[in-house]
Amino acid sequence: MRAVIEIVRKYRIQIMYLIFGGLTTVVNIVVYTGARWSHLSINIAYILAWILSVLFAYLTNRKWVFDSQTTGLANILLEMVKFFFARLATGVVGYLILLFGVHVLHQNDMIWNIIQNIFVIVSNYVLSKLMIFRLKEKIEK
Repeated sequence: MRAVIEIVRKYRIQIMYLIFGGLTTVVNIVVYTGARWSHLSINIAYILAWILSVLFAYLTNRKWVFDSQTTGLANILLEMVKFFFARLATGVVGYLILLFGVHVLHQNDMIWNIIQNIFVIVSNYVLSKLMIFRLKEKIEK
């Protein structure tokens, strides 16, 4: 039991990121699916799902994953802009992956939405850890 507790302590950020990354993916897929069932185009469904899932991701990553210590409105806004910019970059690549699967390979858009989400989760973790929520690590060292 002690070994499990040590592993959880050592990998807390990664575990929390997997949990909230998974929940972010669920938000994305649910919104995308609901939008498509509402007969919205792939483009509108993707953008709507992206905006809501990125907002959810920012709030959960800031609070529960990376425990951001950023204070002050200007600093929080800068952190948020960096977060959204990184997500925009991975969102564009994710969108291109979706379009490739649907329009080039002529496969199901729901499957390709899941595939692009896997890419986005991994990429977003790296960007968040290295670029956005670095202040906490500097304070701890």
